[in-house]
Formats: sequence, C-alpha cells, structure tokens
Amino acid sequence: MQITFLGTGTSTGVPQVGCTCDVCTSENPKDKRLRSSVLIKINDIQILIDAGPDLRQQLLTHSINHLDGILITHEHYDHLGGIDDIRPLGETTIFCENNVAKAIYRTMHYCFTDKKYPGVPKIEMEEITENDFYLKGIKITPIRVMHAKLPILGYRIGDFAYLTDVKTIPESSFEKLTGLKALVINALRKEEHIAHLNIEDAIGISKKIGAENTYFTHFSHHLGFHNEVDAQLPEKIHLAYDNLSINL
Repeated sequence: MQITFLGTGTSTGVPQVGCTCDVCTSENPKDKRLRSSVLIKINDIQILIDAGPDLRQQLLTHSINHLDGILITHEHYDHLGGIDDIRPLGETTIFCENNVAKAIYRTMHYCFTDKKYPGVPKIEMEEITENDFYLKGIKITPIRVMHAKLPILGYRIGDFAYLTDVKTIPESSFEKLTGLKALVINALRKEEHIAHLNIEDAIGISKKIGAENTYFTHFSHHLGFHNEVDAQLPEKIHLAYDNLSINL
C-alpha cells in the first residue's frame, strides 16, 4: 500500500488568501499546503479520500488517470468541492453517508438527471453506514468521529487509518484503531479550536491509539513553520506535507 498526501492544509489552504504572515510567505515548499486529501494505491487500485477544491491541481501533479473509488469524510466544501474535476477520468463510485450524499445531489444535481448534459462526471453513489464495506475486494472500515457536534467518518484500510476534522473520538471507535502501522489525524494549530484537535490534543490521541507511526494533517498557517514544529514532535509522530508518500 502506498499513501500519498495530495494536500495537508485546512479549508483556506496555506498560504491563506490575503495573508502576509511569516508562514504564508515562507519559501519552504513544506509550508505550502493544498486542501487535505490522500491517494491510496494498492496494486492497480487507486482510492481517493476526500475531493477538495484543489483536486484538479492535485490530479495533474501526480498524473492520476483513474480512480476506482472516492471516500468522502463529510459534506464541508473543502472535502467535496472538487468532485466535478474527475470528469476526464471516466466513471467512479463515491462512498459516503446519506447526509453527505444529499449534499452532493444538491450541489451536483446535473450529474444525476435522467438526461445528462454531455461531459458531466460519471458518478455512481454508494451510501454507507458505520459497517464495513468492500471496494474491489478491499475491506474498508468506517470510523465514527465527531467534528464539533457533526458526526463524520474516518476510514481504515488494512493497517492504515485516516481521520480528519476530528474534535473528539467516541470510545467505541478506538476499538477499530488498534494495531495500526500508520495513522493520519488532523492537528489544526497550537491554540484550541471548537471543531478541530489542536496539536497538543492530537499528540494525546495519537499516543492513546499507539500506531507505529502517526502523521498530522489539515494544518492552518497558525501552526507555524513545518520544520520547527516537526522537530518538536515526539518520536514516531510527524507533520505530513504535500506530496509526501509512505509505503506500508
């Protein structure tokens, strides 16, 4: 399994539009962050988690020419605003909860009419629950987490789990996160936030889960410089960055 971070930024990305802070004007490529998304490759199967508004750029950067499935964590725009960009890739299936599917039907109604306009994305919708499901024979386990008061999903595939926009994790979900080789989880900034883990809380949850390696994602410019923050993290906990690939 190869996991590639297509983006590691929060909803505004880094640099943030109109901001001239030291992080937003940094020349270090690791301080440039598109909206958060990962690509998972298992042999010839390619699975995307979240399709934010930077998806076209991400697909081009990594020469992605097909997607076997897209897993959506929740309905916020920075996680599904780029779905239309898949139109050149042919038909694919989106897996998401019912409330997320309703949001996609509303915003992309032109993809689901009886008489479709030529060239619209070819999307099959597969509504999921918290139960395991399979994508081309690959077992996927949804993980319930909370984004403030909004129930959303993370996903586990084999020894890898991806959790983003987490504020709290129900105790029952920790049982699905044992024995991981790699965990990805959000760590928005140093200060507290109403809907996201800050870096201190993310470290605490990471230690509780106990993955062999943990990678933080979904950062704002308030987190600080990549190299400085990464150097201060505990052993086996890392800041992810755009275009990082890991192999399991």
